[in-house]
Amino acid sequence: MISSGFILAGLVLLLFGAEIMIRGAVVFAQKLNISSHVIGLTVIAFGTSIPELFVSLKAAINCSPGIAIGNVIGSNIANILLMIGTVGMISPFICNSVRIRRDGITLIIGTIFFLAISINNSIIERWHGAIMLLTLIIYLFYCYREEQRKHKNLDPEKVERCDSSITNAGCIALYIAAGLIALLVGARFLLDGAVSIANHAGISETVIGITIVAIGTSLPELATTIVAALHRQNNLAVGNIIGSNIFNTMGIIGMAALLNPLPIPEDVVTLNIWFMFSVTVLFVGIAIVLPKFNRIWATVFFATYVVFITHQFFHLSI
Repeated sequence: MISSGFILAGLVLLLFGAEIMIRGAVVFAQKLNISSHVIGLTVIAFGTSIPELFVSLKAAINCSPGIAIGNVIGSNIANILLMIGTVGMISPFICNSVRIRRDGITLIIGTIFFLAISINNSIIERWHGAIMLLTLIIYLFYCYREEQRKHKNLDPEKVERCDSSITNAGCIALYIAAGLIALLVGARFLLDGAVSIANHAGISETVIGITIVAIGTSLPELATTIVAALHRQNNLAVGNIIGSNIFNTMGIIGMAALLNPLPIPEDVVTLNIWFMFSVTVLFVGIAIVLPKFNRIWATVFFATYVVFITHQFFHLSI
């Protein structure tokens, strides 16, 4: 019961921290006159991935690579199958665009690099993490320059309306600082509770990371994507998922590996990372080729996620 309480408290703090930090970051980005797409790709997508970041960094520091890596893999899978599946069943959305094609291909390249490291090495070294982070920074700079070149008249409010309660630099700093504190404490609670449950139940840390921790830390993406879909902001809904997964794969793994090299659990290589790669390629392929993501595909995605999660626990009992 105590462990469950820690997990619940951690999830609440992660959601609260992500929410207020995103608000502050969006206003800050708007004051810098950054384009709507760049805000969606960076501030919103990365902001909703902050819970995954803090949990994985904390797990890396505590030498819990199963949770650090499993959290990223599980979050990427949940973002695609659960989030897109849920949103698609609520409101089918248009997904084909030049930006989605560019970002989707980048996500596949990052996923392939992560996959190659995992199957050819027993540990993700610091230099692997450095390459991931450098690639991410170069890509973001490229996206920013492209947006600046193509769009002279920027309208950030198309992505996120400015919060009228955040009026000056002090308020922005307060929101971001409070969000960071809540995220730090929430990550500690969630990690401690998850590790305790795994130890008492005889469940591997990787399974806990892929299921409970990944779903919990993916809730900000779900909330943001559902709101975007309900407001018919289709590119934001899909872009948020792709941007979050890019940050998860290259940013979170990169930073965690820089802090502490990550040994790769065996169950990650045998199944989970291959499944993540498969659903990533399928999703990006659909987003590039098909003009619309309909309810049939959404139902398939959602059902596949249910089967995947069920298999994680069923596999333990056989």
